[in-house]
Amino acid sequence: MDSCKHTNLELLIEKKSLKLRCLHCHLTIKKAELEDGYCPECFEKSGQKVYDFKEVEIKESGTTRYRCEDCRLFIDVY
Repeated sequence: MDSCKHTNLELLIEKKSLKLRCLHCHLTIKKAELEDGYCPECFEKSGQKVYDFKEVEIKESGTTRYRCEDCRLFIDVY
């Protein structure tokens, strides 16, 4: 068993990714996933090609991650 008390923690900064959010249905999608530049959700529901998006930064997960500087253990906090 590890005897480290994990008192010397470093906060690991999580990368954020840039995604697009449809201004009509609020679908959040990566730009690379847009095949023809219009919202696939709006097109599926109404048959209309909606091109109105807003760029948003999304965290990849809801987890905060620390690393113990003494024993190098990763600690995830949900």
